[in-house]
Amino acid sequence: MNTTTLPYGAASSARQQLEAATYAKVTWRLLPFLFICYVAAYLDRVNVGFAKLQMLSDLQFSETVYGLGAGIFFIGYFFFEVPSNIIMHKVGARVWIGRIMITWAILSGAMMYVTSPTMFYVLRFFLGVAEAGFFPGIVLYLTYWFPAQRRSRMNALFMIGIPIAGVIGGPLSGWILNAFHGANGLSGWQWLFVIEAVPSLILGAITIFYLPNSISGASWLNAEEKRLLEENIAGDNSGKADHGLSGVFGNARVWLMAAIYFCCMMGLYGVGFYLPTLIKAAGVKDALDVGMLTAIPYGCAVVAMLFNAKSADRNRERRWHFAVASALGGLGLMLATIFGDNVTLAMAALSLGTAGLLATMPVFWTYPSAILGGTAAAAGIALINSVGNLAGFVSPSIIGWMKDVTHSTNAGMYVVSAALFLGALLALLQPRSLVNR
Repeated sequence: MNTTTLPYGAASSARQQLEAATYAKVTWRLLPFLFICYVAAYLDRVNVGFAKLQMLSDLQFSETVYGLGAGIFFIGYFFFEVPSNIIMHKVGARVWIGRIMITWAILSGAMMYVTSPTMFYVLRFFLGVAEAGFFPGIVLYLTYWFPAQRRSRMNALFMIGIPIAGVIGGPLSGWILNAFHGANGLSGWQWLFVIEAVPSLILGAITIFYLPNSISGASWLNAEEKRLLEENIAGDNSGKADHGLSGVFGNARVWLMAAIYFCCMMGLYGVGFYLPTLIKAAGVKDALDVGMLTAIPYGCAVVAMLFNAKSADRNRERRWHFAVASALGGLGLMLATIFGDNVTLAMAALSLGTAGLLATMPVFWTYPSAILGGTAAAAGIALINSVGNLAGFVSPSIIGWMKDVTHSTNAGMYVVSAALFLGALLALLQPRSLVNR
């Protein structure tokens, strides 16, 4: 026997220690940066919800105009999502993600020049075109580094950018609206678009130099660490089919996932675009106070996302973790509508609803990568995200139209709640053997 050969137990322990140290290094190198980028992205996407508090009266826009403008972002997003993700898979994340961020920052800042509904619609549409590919691109990018059993937690560390954007963006947006209103002849909502576009512009430039395209391109990993990561990813991808584009579009499971995600996004954008309005309707009038209160539901969502993702990974169970969270999201939004004239009860219900619907996201995004690999994964993730995000057009459009007709957001919020309940039921149709990895 070769005396230099380690006993099996010692070798296994040494590999586990190397694996833990290597994944910790990758996590600390990539996730904080990607998280910050997503905070900036989501802030630029939904800050129109705060701008609305001044913009509608300044420009004489109706609720229907606002709802259509907020939602038309997702039409541009829909058409360019799949091509963008395929390009990223071919050319690499470094340049493509950087390009996306710089382009959307410029267009988001240009929102300050809006003077008419047509201009509002056009800029929101092209903002969607510019941002297409960012979220599914990062979801795909994480599959290059982390195997399935680690992916819910990594998704959560990235996706808590949504609630953190709410925690930071609410008070910040409210402060900008109040503090800058009238400065240099501009309204507060105009300053809001300009100031909040700056982080995306800076981060986009940094991305081009900071983000490695692949494990092999990471200069901060040694040869042993790269080999371990590549072996784990190769093992994780074994058995997955690269169906090609035609196989993705004809895959019933992919369309079921898209339907589930559509329901989830109905809730997300119902909250994202109308949370400030709901809080104001409960009796809070000052823009800064509204901004401070929006941080509460999003703060609860951070905790819920991390807890649900960790539990799903630890138990290797995805379906019920999604379904229960989605149902709680629907219940919370329904109760927030019922208690809409009581600030305390409405805030408690909005916190439950926001926490529930956001806790679905890191668990959900383990589904596509469990069955798809290669170009199919790039196209499938983008297809699911683009179809699901059409809810970003449907949800605010329905709520805005119903508010103009009924003078209340109640009917629209009940529709959003029903979508979350439906999403919970559809999630349970997913094959246990495929998604519980």
